[in-house]
Amino acid sequence: MPRYTVHVRGEWLAVPCLNCTNTIGWLGREAVRRYMKNKPDNGGFASVEEVKFYIRRCKGLGLLDLDDTVEDALEDNEFVEVVIEGDIMSPDFIPSQPEGVHLYSKYREPEQYIFLDGNSLTTEDLVNLGKGLYKIKLTPEAEARVEQSREVIERIVKEQTVVYGITTGFGKFARTVIPNSKLRELQVNLVRSHSAGNKKSLGVFPFSAPVGSGLVTERVTVSGVGKPLSPERSRMLLALRINVLAKGYSGISLETLQQVIEAFNASCLPYIPEKGTVGASGDLAPLSHLALGLIGEGKMWSPKSGWADAKYVLEAHGLRPITLKPKEGLALINGTQMITSLGCEAVERAGAIARQADIIAALTLEVLKGTTRAFDTDIHAVRPHRGQAEVAFRFRSLLDSDHHPSEIAESHRFCDRVQDAYTMRCCPQVHGVVNDTIAFVKDIMTTEINSATDNPMVFAERAETISGGNFHGEYPAKALDYLAIGVHELAAISERRIERLCNPSLSELPAFLVTEGGLNSGFMIAHCTAAALVSENKALCHPSSVDSLSTSAATEDHVSMGGWAARKALRVIEHVEQVLAIELLAACQGIEFLRPLRTTTPLEKVYDLVRSVVRPWMKDRFMAPDIEAAHKLLVEQKVWEVAKPYIEKYRREHIPESRPISPTAFSLGSLEMNTGVSHDHRHQDEL
Repeated sequence: MPRYTVHVRGEWLAVPCLNCTNTIGWLGREAVRRYMKNKPDNGGFASVEEVKFYIRRCKGLGLLDLDDTVEDALEDNEFVEVVIEGDIMSPDFIPSQPEGVHLYSKYREPEQYIFLDGNSLTTEDLVNLGKGLYKIKLTPEAEARVEQSREVIERIVKEQTVVYGITTGFGKFARTVIPNSKLRELQVNLVRSHSAGNKKSLGVFPFSAPVGSGLVTERVTVSGVGKPLSPERSRMLLALRINVLAKGYSGISLETLQQVIEAFNASCLPYIPEKGTVGASGDLAPLSHLALGLIGEGKMWSPKSGWADAKYVLEAHGLRPITLKPKEGLALINGTQMITSLGCEAVERAGAIARQADIIAALTLEVLKGTTRAFDTDIHAVRPHRGQAEVAFRFRSLLDSDHHPSEIAESHRFCDRVQDAYTMRCCPQVHGVVNDTIAFVKDIMTTEINSATDNPMVFAERAETISGGNFHGEYPAKALDYLAIGVHELAAISERRIERLCNPSLSELPAFLVTEGGLNSGFMIAHCTAAALVSENKALCHPSSVDSLSTSAATEDHVSMGGWAARKALRVIEHVEQVLAIELLAACQGIEFLRPLRTTTPLEKVYDLVRSVVRPWMKDRFMAPDIEAAHKLLVEQKVWEVAKPYIEKYRREHIPESRPISPTAFSLGSLEMNTGVSHDHRHQDEL
């Protein structure tokens, strides 16, 4: 018999359907009837017949025709909501669907699996797990380690040995011994108590009573601070916790770990607030929210249900809530996985935008008629930082006019301008250290995601548990503060290049890159937006990990504040992406004023990509959608995908470096030959 889960004013109702020819309207009326039955005042209604409503799916929020049959319109056990006319939105409502719900309505369950062993996960793997590209399985070796560590826990319980977190309380209560009869209750209480914070409204429809109705507002509440993590970030957090548990040092049972994996594979994602962790003892608050959903309490989200009570979401996917055994609550909530999962997203996005920043800067250099001489191999060989050399190589591969002829470069081959400004000439040095910073942070993150971060640790080979401090988040916290500082510089230097593009005294282009200046403002405010984002980043780059506040009655007297380090690093990186999106648009607009001249082949491909989503500015128009379209190209790495084949071909074929003699630069060869031309500029004017 089909059954549907229906949301009415903050309550979830299971409505069986004996007759599949019943209509959607019948389903709504039956749900309202059951809602009224549960209310002493009938929910403020005299009868079901007087209630005016419409119905929509929770998945995708599509409206349903009340005359369609449930058999034709719905799948068995689908989640829907009844929206009653006259209800208004509660001001502190958390939406039923995360931002970008249109994307989740297209969610398809992945068919491919990734095998986790606790030792070989990469940051890229984790981000792909967050995107829902894979399901999870454990390797046989991981399963064996998990079972061996669990045997140690079972022996401790059986022998009634006093061990922290297994047969004792937590933190300040570490000396309080708990009787065996209450060990399961201890773990559940741990999860509940550590899901701490303010209450927030959470439901599929944000019910507030109509003005003047006299009705009491209904709310579904769940403790938590801040917005819930997006599905992608919740998946990453859950996947990373599974990977850590797979190492076999946590003492969780294989049965429970398999239930966690089943929830991940069904995309049943608990409500996890983004704020509340101090980063030692691990990320207790967010991981407790994760565990709370897995035991069937609190809220949970899936593409099928939207936000709903966790027990309903699990049941809708044929899953049972986890029943915690001794030590398992602690095993689920103790570790640095919130900091580190967000950090993995940050380091992957940082790497993507750093690669594309080189391409955008090369395009700007072409528009500003700059020289390629500053990227000469010999310059960078005598200061051999790896990132610097790689950035210089990318610039040569994109701008080498002997191999990708540029008519723009030819147009100023005999110009008498002096060398370029630092924002162009010093790109290898500035962008280079960003690349090296990202590599350093990625190495720390890769180690961290394959580390055991529990307390106490269970060493099966020694049949022993040991209390330590692997839960402390200082490593990822310090690394992510460093990442934010490093990546920010891409935006700082990009904003200065945007200024040069928009300033006619520096660019030889129309002011603010638009015709009929005065009537049109062009990129004037786009540059202001870039400046605002760069300024905001300066505040966000203040390290959070230099702070520490003692918690848990001075038992946990030094903490990392890594949660904020991770969240602000992501915000900094998003701002960097947006600033570079503005520069990309400005550089492409500058190309319009140099036509019919063409730039190099790879940069023309980049120009064509941008013009496939953003048309040139002939006059002022609403610019925000264009910036967002360019930002999307960068987030999806489309700019890199277009240019990468040319960069790799240049690398693969070992094309000789072009070094034409410049008539405006000193060279003994030029004195002897008294010949030779180049598009280079003099470099004797400034240091």
